[in-house]
Amino acid sequence: MGVCGGRPRKDSKVILSSSPPQKAVTPIPKMFSWLGGNSDKKKNKEVLESVSEGLRKIYKTKLYPLEEFYKFHDFHSPALDDPDFDAKPMILLVGQYSTGKTTFIRHLLEQDFPGIRIGPEPTTDRFIAVMHSAEEGVIPGNALVVDSKKQFRALSGFGNAFLNRFQCSTLNNQVLESVTIVDTPGILSGEKQRIDRGYDFTGVLEWFAERVDRIILLFDAHKLDISDEFKRCIEALAGNEDKIRIVLNKSDMVDHQQLMRVYGALMWSLGKVFKTPEVSRVYLGSFWDHPLHYDINRRLFQDEQHDLFADLQGLPRNAALRKLNDLIKRARLAKVHAYIIAELRKQMPSMIGKEKKKKELIQNLDKIFEQLQREHNISPGDFPDVHKMREKLQNYDFNKFQPIKPKLLEVVDAMLASDIARLMAQIPKEEAVVLATEGPKEQAVRGGAFSQAQEVETPFGFGKGEGFDKGANEQEWVVNRERTKADSTFESLGPIDGVLSGSKAKEHMVRSKLPNAVLGKIWKLADVDRDGNLDVDEFALANYLINLKLEGHELPAELPKHLIPPSKRDASDAQVYPNLDDE
Repeated sequence: MGVCGGRPRKDSKVILSSSPPQKAVTPIPKMFSWLGGNSDKKKNKEVLESVSEGLRKIYKTKLYPLEEFYKFHDFHSPALDDPDFDAKPMILLVGQYSTGKTTFIRHLLEQDFPGIRIGPEPTTDRFIAVMHSAEEGVIPGNALVVDSKKQFRALSGFGNAFLNRFQCSTLNNQVLESVTIVDTPGILSGEKQRIDRGYDFTGVLEWFAERVDRIILLFDAHKLDISDEFKRCIEALAGNEDKIRIVLNKSDMVDHQQLMRVYGALMWSLGKVFKTPEVSRVYLGSFWDHPLHYDINRRLFQDEQHDLFADLQGLPRNAALRKLNDLIKRARLAKVHAYIIAELRKQMPSMIGKEKKKKELIQNLDKIFEQLQREHNISPGDFPDVHKMREKLQNYDFNKFQPIKPKLLEVVDAMLASDIARLMAQIPKEEAVVLATEGPKEQAVRGGAFSQAQEVETPFGFGKGEGFDKGANEQEWVVNRERTKADSTFESLGPIDGVLSGSKAKEHMVRSKLPNAVLGKIWKLADVDRDGNLDVDEFALANYLINLKLEGHELPAELPKHLIPPSKRDASDAQVYPNLDDE
């Protein structure tokens, strides 16, 4: 679980029970007593100032004992450390060599990072965690995993072969103040991928997948084939499908007709790897600062990049909810693991035939899974991969496994039923405190490619000069360019004293076939003086907005200043609207 938290908030407090019990302390308000169970039995309360603190507390006191008792860490995932709960959101980039992973990072940061190597050959030969620091530098893997302030300590279990291929690149970049980005070696084809690396590559990917907030799978428009090695790496990400975003990079290297075929081929290939009926969202684009090879898809690439960046910008805001979700998944798996271990222990003979019985149990592990599903009403999706479980069970003495201990399971059940629910209710309160004290910008990734300066201060921002923003920086009223037909229609509808009544205007507006709700919004925008009628300028504006909507553009929430008719710049605020549902 890649957990990341915010700074403690003084105004947002959660109360958790702490053990062992001590003498009673000053009474705590009843609204904060929810994580303590029975307040008569558990007098000692500890005030925790953030959701991260709450998660850390319930993990250490309620879930960790179950994991330790049934050797969960040996079979599935190492224990979580304090930095796991405090770390910034992490983005993991995965793909075959030369698909643009490192270039994508440089595109986000808009600057090089220490150790960057870019080329058509497999240049990145190591895992690189790109993190924020006031000083630019490189921290080797062996030093990184002994740093108690960073979340990588558990990676020491993958050995020196991996640690020699792991580093942290630090630099002072505004993007990295909000997120950490992890670059990975390009996935190769053939036996070299599996054998010559010298460490468990897919195991490392699996470790990161559990702990990151977003996994970006990159494909090259010219290299869509998914090798067996790449397929194994994608399968290692199983259980984290909600974190995966797929990017078809270098899409400008093919024209629009070829791009359609490439997209279809990629979706077909992904359908064979991802065992789900849903179609994954694929973002198209060219994530570097070079000129587009085929410019015809410029607008498409702009829209796709905007959607992807909006998703990445929301990571800090959604971090608490994501780590809560990961802890729930971990708790459900830990419970199932306890049932499996206890059942294997239960079926072992006490004296003779232990080795034979062990082999039989491993062979019939899938049947044991089915038995536990029925007995404990557990969903099949909560069970671990049966093949991986068989491999790991080979090296254990089943007689040393622990029998079922209901008390440990009851504590975890109570945690899921009560503690987690209360922490979930605490998240919006904590977000409200951040919003009130620091503003919405503090909850989003800023700087680099996410800089708002380009959006606000230049004509190249997303949507600038398009839709209702068209004509924003021009002296002439933009509606005048297209009003000739609207003026003739206005006269044909028979205005009285220079205005059309609501019923007359409605008769014309419904011919657009737009829903009444949309036409009602257009009327409110166009009736600038709020007199319940439309004069010739307002009628022209209404027709302009109708055409915008028919062309696929969104309507503004409020009428921008540049769309207000010059004759209406000081319109009154009276509100008289016709009912468009009336016949």
